[in-house]
Order: sequence, then structure tokens, then C-alpha cells
Amino acid sequence: MQEGVIQSIAWMEPTWWWLLFPAAIILAFFYLRSLSDFPPVQRRVSLVLRSIIALLLVASICGPVVMRSSQRQRILFAIDDSKSLDTAARQTRDRFLREAVTAAESAGAEVRFMNFDRNPGVVSTTWDDPESGDDTPASAEAKANTEVTAVVLPSDPDTQSGPKTGLDPKTQSGPKTQPDPTTQSDDGPELVGTNLAAALRTAVAAMPPSRVPRVVLLSDGNPTGNEDVVATADRGGVPVWTVPLPVRQEPEVQMTSVTAPSQVRQGEPFFVTVTVTSNVDGDAFIDLYRGDIRIGDGPPKTVPIKAGENVFRFKQNVRGKRQESFAARVRMDGDTLLDNNEASSVVYASGRPRVLLVDLDPEQTDSMRWALDEQSIDVEVRPPEGIPTQLDELQGYECLILSNVPATAMTMRQMDLIRLYVQDLGGGLIMIGGDQSFGLGGYYRTQIEEILPVRSNFEKEREKPSLAMMLVIDKSGSMGGEKIELAKDAARAAVELLGPRDSLGVIAFDGSAYMISELTSTSNKGAIADAISTIEASGGTNMYPAMVDALDALRSASAKLKHVILMTDGVSSPGDFEGAASEMSASRITLSTVALGQGSSEALLEDLARVGGGRYYFCDDPQSVPQVFAKETVEASQSAINELPFTPQVVRPTSVLEGLEMEYSPLLLGYVVTRPKPTSEFILASESGDPLLVWWRYGLGMTVAFTSDAKNRWAGEWLAWPDFGPFWAQVIRHAMRKQDNRGVYVDVSRQGERTKITMDSVDENGQFIDQAETLLTVIDPNLDRQKITMQSVAPGRFEATIPTPERGSYHLDLAQKRIGGEPSRTSRGITVGYPDEYRLLPQGTELLKQIAETSGGRFDPQADRIAEADQRTARDPVPLWPWLLMSALGLFIADVALRRVEVFGG
Repeated sequence: MQEGVIQSIAWMEPTWWWLLFPAAIILAFFYLRSLSDFPPVQRRVSLVLRSIIALLLVASICGPVVMRSSQRQRILFAIDDSKSLDTAARQTRDRFLREAVTAAESAGAEVRFMNFDRNPGVVSTTWDDPESGDDTPASAEAKANTEVTAVVLPSDPDTQSGPKTGLDPKTQSGPKTQPDPTTQSDDGPELVGTNLAAALRTAVAAMPPSRVPRVVLLSDGNPTGNEDVVATADRGGVPVWTVPLPVRQEPEVQMTSVTAPSQVRQGEPFFVTVTVTSNVDGDAFIDLYRGDIRIGDGPPKTVPIKAGENVFRFKQNVRGKRQESFAARVRMDGDTLLDNNEASSVVYASGRPRVLLVDLDPEQTDSMRWALDEQSIDVEVRPPEGIPTQLDELQGYECLILSNVPATAMTMRQMDLIRLYVQDLGGGLIMIGGDQSFGLGGYYRTQIEEILPVRSNFEKEREKPSLAMMLVIDKSGSMGGEKIELAKDAARAAVELLGPRDSLGVIAFDGSAYMISELTSTSNKGAIADAISTIEASGGTNMYPAMVDALDALRSASAKLKHVILMTDGVSSPGDFEGAASEMSASRITLSTVALGQGSSEALLEDLARVGGGRYYFCDDPQSVPQVFAKETVEASQSAINELPFTPQVVRPTSVLEGLEMEYSPLLLGYVVTRPKPTSEFILASESGDPLLVWWRYGLGMTVAFTSDAKNRWAGEWLAWPDFGPFWAQVIRHAMRKQDNRGVYVDVSRQGERTKITMDSVDENGQFIDQAETLLTVIDPNLDRQKITMQSVAPGRFEATIPTPERGSYHLDLAQKRIGGEPSRTSRGITVGYPDEYRLLPQGTELLKQIAETSGGRFDPQADRIAEADQRTARDPVPLWPWLLMSALGLFIADVALRRVEVFGG
């Protein structure tokens, strides 16, 4: 078919033809009622002209289009710009593009460009030629009119997020297997990958129907992700010419994989298999890590590496841990890319239950640890600084015990991890009392208090002394934003914690002091809270006038206890601060200070707290301010502790206490006053009815509150009680995560950016379990969670596939409810290392050939033949409405002449 041959005529808006009917009626009306005295022939000719004009106008509104055949091409170059291409590959790509663009322009084709990596870029008429240093226009047309077309595609779960990369080859500490979401940059993790399917969809969507389409794909043929690229090319309906680019030629060694059994028994020997791939020969160091500790004595030794795949095996075992990670790192001189030098694997070990006991004074936990060891429970003791900061570390324990640990010793992230550990991974949490626990530890309105079965706020007993407290808050300009808002929240929480016999005042200061709320009874808590809400940050920092105002306000107060909390985030103007603190102390007023952030007057504030007889706090994170204020408020009120000896009273009988002679238990010498939550199980109480032992289920896990302690201060007589060990063992076994791995085997395998979880389960008779609801809970490195129902695919086998695109640790909890049997729960973890984009792979020639063959394109074409024509044609629409309007205008002029000049004589 020849270029420009008319194939058909189409109407874009044919529904407007109805306008001919009113037009005919109007023309007939004016023709019949016309007063013109022109001859009848001239009037009839005018009517015909007007009818043709009306027809032309209506036809132009209906949008007539002539469809002409056209062989003009649009060639779109889809250019792989991913990290898998080295310098040599990019140079090869750019040379091909220069020759191909020249050939396409010479053939009169429209040329477009689109770079892609993990996500497709925009379609543009220009290409950034690195050799010329300028954008190279695709054609003369593009020089005058640069076009950029953004194509919006449906969301693809495989392309929404990507892994973080980065490795410090110089450090000898253990590899970091999980990024910390709280320390990521504002831009988020780097997106790395090669998404050929998305690139093809975008290229096809950018093709207009008026041009003969052709996509030229330049890539090494190694996509990341799991999408079927060949099927995408087939569905596109556009020929794809594929140009293979060379794979990485620069010296490169990578840690291909670290594999180990998914689950073993405690002490059972197994092999960790380390696979290293290289494209050059050389000597390398291989470091193997158990957790963060390098395995082996002395410096690492070199091992010979051959080009290709190299396999090494290391014999290992797991003792005293429920879950262990093994990581390996390879180092070799001349290595180009460092991001692919490490990999890791997670091993789960069955055995005795493991408990993490965190105590403010670890040396006083020996009695507890020895008693639990006799009950076949392994206990690891740590100070508060050892509270896990990563979820995979916390996963190695069935239960976490916080013994007299204040909330101020934890970050908000650590508290959130503990909540996730209990709620979504079925872990157990036990809080034991002390002078730094519950309300005294500042847990009011924290994530930990949310999951505990008791509340940290309480009604003060009448005999307790009244408290007058002044809050002195820095509101200088440096306190703007989150800091001042958290300080206001902390002040409002302090109001809520005080009783009706107490009083509170608030002073804010910048360069001057401002009385936000006079010292007044907290029976009117709403008015005080409203006044606190008016504080706004501005000005300099001068805390001395505010200290003097607080001193003057409390001197005249009639309360038995008087306390000041002073908080600032900067260096103040000079003043007699120690003199003011000394006057407070002489007036029986205690002073506690809070330094907020680096750059505060830490030494000064610490001295003021010492002189004022209070406590000093340093808050590096503004998020911890509410916990400090809550802790100080409860401590200052001297009402959260009851230190009268008592015998525990059984409120609710339970099987957990079976075999224990609670009626003969020794005296306890004190406890922290709390309130049980409405749906909790109230088990033991003090003689005055306050909670001693309370628990409840929270999400998949359980939390327990024991408001006395397990040390010499209050439980000295209990330490010698024969049932001390059985009591705590039975409480811990009741609260801890129930791991039933009998007859259960879990296999985890990663394929691309997705991971397949397979669970095989049999009953105690060895029969496959078929009808069982199996729920998988997944927590990703960003602590986002999802729940998936696993599908039964064979007798006793359940499977699920989850996306795992991000680098870091994923935590899995598999819960199975069996018909007529006890529910079982199994936990696993997987670690995703560097992205597939950084792997050494052979050139994807076969995939590129399949794409070309399936789509009707050509594999590895010559650059000068890139615009070679074929038999295809496109339908080039040519609108006719301008011609119709011009014709109507000409006829209208003729009709006007007929109505002005007599042409046909009588």
C-alpha cells in the first residue's frame, strides 16, 4: 500500500448529526415567511446554499477524520541505565545509540528515548550523550519542540521499594543485616534494580496510533524481580528489537550466598556453606560471623579464589540461643563493587526455653537465674543498656523480663519493638516491680504501658502527703517544632498523674520568665492543660529568673512535698543558678533537671540537681521527655510505693499456681501501687487489695505484671522459699511464646525479590495435617506487618509467597489451628542481603532472543539498519473540519450576495 492512500473516513462525534433536524426546521420557517421580493429561482438557490452551509457546519461539529495509510516510524530506545552495567557496557551502549539515532533520523523516523533501571523514566525527545556533553535532539522537529511524556502505570508491588546498599570494607565488626528505619535519610532507601517488564509497558504506552511503532531495548538481559518479561512483550503488540549489552568486565568478587539449615537442635553440628563468585583469579579473605562476632582466632587467612563459583564449608553449632544469624564477608584486592561482598543466613535452634532478664542491678539477679536454671529455663541477664535494638535479636527469646527498669532507659524504638514482639510475634513480657518500675519508671502513656495489664496512674491514698510542683520549661527558639510539643505533652501528662490534693504551676522562659499557670490545685486539670497548650517557642535562653519565680511560688505553698522540674536544651545567660538551687534546698524544695539534646548545659544542670536534692536526666532524644516528666511526677508524690509487709492473697485460682502452697508463702515487704485494667486477669493481690500478680493476652502474646520485686529489697524472704523457683518458672512458662515444633518443618527460599515459605506438618501419629488454618505474620525491616493465610498445596504442606524487596531482616510467625488439636506456633527469620542487581550474572542472551521472537522484533540488529522498514502501516488521522468550515464560509459569502443583489431577473 502506498504512503498517503486514504483508507477510510471516521466521525469522532457522530451523535451531533441530530442538529440537522432543528436546522432544517429553521431554514424552512424563514424560507416560507420571507418578505424578500427576489425572484423565486433566486430564493430557491439561496435556500440550497443555506442548507449546504448548515450541513457543512453540523458535519464539522461531528469531527470527520480521513484515515490515511502511513509508514512513518516512531522508534523508542529503551535504555538500560541500571547499576549492573559497568563503564565498558555503557560505552558500548552509547556508541550503538549514536549510530542508530543517525540512521533513524536519516530515514525520517520519529525518535524517542527512555532510560530505565528499577523504574522506567520519562519518554523524551532528547538523549544525554556523554561524549558530546549536550542533549542530542532526536530530529529537526525535536529541536524546535522538545516533548517529555510521563506515562503513569498501574502500581506494581515488585517496583515500589528497594533495598538499602552500602558496606564498609574497612571495619572488622559484624555485618549489619538490618537497616535501622529511624536512621535512614529523608529520601528513603535507594531503589536498585532492572525492571524490563515495566520498561516495555511504558514504551508501548508511549506509541501513538499514527506511527509505525518499534521499541529498541538495550540491556544486558538480566532483570530483577519475578515478572514474566516475555509475556509482557507478547501482550504489548509492538515489535521489540533487542540489543545485548556486555555484562560486568571489571574485576569483581561477590558473596553469592550463605546457606545453613533452617532449623537444628541445640548443640547439633551442621555446615554453613559459603559460595563466592568471581570473574578473576586471586587471593581473598573470607570472614565468618556468628551474630556480630567474627568466628576464629587470630587474623583472617587468605584463600585462593578462581574465576567462577567457589564453595567453602564451615562446621558450626548453636548452643544457648534460640535463633542465630551467620554472615560472611569476602575481601579481595582490586574488587570494584563493595555492595555485594556480604550475605547471611538465619538458623533456628530448638531446645530449652530462653529468657532475657534485664535488671538495673544485674548482680542481684543470681537467685532468680539459679532458680530458673533448676527449672530448665535458660536465663540471660543484661543491664538496661543491653535491651535489644533490633527485632531479630529479641526474637531469640521466648520471654522478656524487665526487672526494675525505668522507661527512661529505653528509646521509643525499643519500646515499639517490644510491643511488636508481644503483639505480632507472640512473645511474652513480664514486668517486675521496684523503685524504677511501673509509674516510678515513667511508663505512663508509653507503648509498654499500653500492653501491660495494669495502669501506671492511680488514685493517691488519703494519708499520702500532698505535693506542690512547678514545671520550668525552656521555650526559646531552639525548642521549636517537635521539642516544644513533646514538652507540652509531658507537662499535660504530669497534670494527669497528680491527685486532687496536689497543686501544680507552669513557668516558661526564653530571655524572660512567663507564668503560664499559677500554682493551683490540680482538681481543675482542664484549665492547667489549656494554659500549657498556649506555650510557643521563641527568643533566647535565660533560666535564672524562671528559677527564682518557681522558688517564690513554692515558698508560700502549704504542701508537705515541694518539687521543681527544670528543662532546657541550651546554654543560659549568666545567673546565680547554684544560689537559687541552694535556697530551694534550704526551703525543703527539691529540684530535678533535664538536659535536652547535645549542647545543653549538662555540667551545670547536673550540679543543680545535686545541690537541689533531686535527679538529673540527659535526654538525647526529645521523645523521651514525657517519660522523664512522668517518672519525676510519680517519684515526687511519694505515693507509688507501699512498703508495709503483706502476705499475697489469691484473688482468682488458676492452674498456673497449681502445686504451689501460696497460703504458706513468706511475707513480701513492699510493692508498686498500680491499677488493673478492666479485662485483665487479677490473680494475686496485697492485703489492701492492690494488684500483685496480673496478666492478660495482648495480640498473639501475653504480658504479666508482678508489682513486688524478686530481689532482697522486698522479696528477701521469698528467695529462700522452696516454691520460689517453681513459682517463677510456672509464671514464665505461662507467659512465654509457645514454640511447638514437633512434627513441623519450615523451609524458606528466596527467588528474586519474593520469598517462598513452605510449612510441612504432621501429627503425633505421623499423619499429614490437612485441614488446619495456618496464618503467617510477616514483619519487614521497616516494622510494617501483614498477615497472610497460607494455602494447602499438598497433604500436610502449606505455602505462601511474600515480597521481600528490601534489605534487612524479616520476621515470620506461623500459627496453625488444628481441628481437634492444640494450636501450634513457630517463628522464623530471614535476612535479605544485597539486591540481585549487584550479582555477577552471564549475559541474558536467551531472554533477549525470546523477547524479540515473541514480539516480532529482531535480536542484535546492526545500528545502521535500526530504521529498516517493514510491511506494517499506521492509520494517520487527518481532520477535515477546517476544510468544511472554510467551504461553509465561502458559501455564506455567496448567500449574502444573493440576498443583496438580484441575480436572476424576473
